[in-house]
Amino acid sequence: MKVMSYNTLFAGYDNNNNRRFLGQLELITGINPDVLLVQEAKNLTSNGSIMQFEMEKRLNMRGFIAQAPHTGQNTGIFIKEGIQPIAAEVDSIHFHHAVMVLKVSIPTFDKPINFISAHLCPFGPHVRLREVCYLTNYAVPNELTLLAGDFNAVSPYDPVPKGLDELPSHFQARYIEPDGAVNHSVMKTLYQAGFIDIAQKLGKHHIPTVPSASFKGAEFVPFRSDYILTTLALSKYAQSYAVIKNDITDYASDHYPIIAEFSP
Repeated sequence: MKVMSYNTLFAGYDNNNNRRFLGQLELITGINPDVLLVQEAKNLTSNGSIMQFEMEKRLNMRGFIAQAPHTGQNTGIFIKEGIQPIAAEVDSIHFHHAVMVLKVSIPTFDKPINFISAHLCPFGPHVRLREVCYLTNYAVPNELTLLAGDFNAVSPYDPVPKGLDELPSHFQARYIEPDGAVNHSVMKTLYQAGFIDIAQKLGKHHIPTVPSASFKGAEFVPFRSDYILTTLALSKYAQSYAVIKNDITDYASDHYPIIAEFSP
């Protein structure tokens, strides 16, 4: 099972320019994930969901979208043909954006798998900490659950991001405590609940996911903002993890996509 997570930056659109969107579709088609989790899927459900249907057609996948009523930055999960959806749930009440939860049956696994696409609030660790408290309930050790997305948070496993003190103060406040220490509370809470960090488990946690090559010098310094976490039961099947960096991902979004493979 190949799982990909991607913050697409406004679904790949810059006003009416769809160059990044088309690049993302080319990229995803080449990677051919079984499950695709997306964030910032803005306008996918607008105008009769025409963009969602275009993605489904081009990727040969079925999409489930969690609409974010306050920000428009939807999250979503796309599944390949042959994966059977069992239940879908949207939470746009407890999150700055929205969370999409999808339970599916995958033929190679003997139990259903819960997939959660999340995009945590970018503006401060205290808001994100409140959000993740609603996600800890999914960390049931013997269930198969995968939580992925853009967490806008620094992991205690990772090196301290260089240059944080050089960011404008309103960007620094997203990651740094008043005493100057980097805030790790969001990721520590998820780890404490029992979620396993697949990048860390496989020794790839030192690779930043932001910013991509075409978006340097904006609101980010290089760090790992995107994560794939699983319950203990699913983590045992983890085979590989990678940050996808190539000519397409350099321009298609400000985030690099991440991918992990699992085999029972």
